[in-house]
Amino acid sequence: MNKQIITIIIAIAVGALSFFGGMKYQESKSVNNRFGANLQNMRGQQNGQTGQSQTRRGGFRPVMGEIINQDENSITVKLVDGSSKIVLLSEKTTYNKAETATKTDLKKGERVNVFGTENTDGSVTAQNIQLNPLLNGMERKPIPTQEAN
Repeated sequence: MNKQIITIIIAIAVGALSFFGGMKYQESKSVNNRFGANLQNMRGQQNGQTGQSQTRRGGFRPVMGEIINQDENSITVKLVDGSSKIVLLSEKTTYNKAETATKTDLKKGERVNVFGTENTDGSVTAQNIQLNPLLNGMERKPIPTQEAN
């Protein structure tokens, strides 16, 4: 009888320890999954900084390239991948150029970083435009142009 009680107590202890170990294992997997998801999100935001294909939360999207057209209310920016993006200017848009700049500083051929919200039609309403931005200390590469055949 004594052996049976000891065996039952050992079986209960092993079961409880196994259950506790399984709970801790699942918690560690859950933390790793959350960390991996955050890492993926950060990578997506980094990719979005090029203004090519990623949209940040809330429709906020940076656009980087060369001004190829402009009018009173918008500029068209040629992106590094050769596509273009229409950027809408508003009264709230701010302009920077090593010092504060204005809308009149926007010229064809200028390199710009545009930060704003993406509209349903694909255009971007500018909140801030940086003229002649440094590309994170990287050498400036010319934006490829399409040649007529």
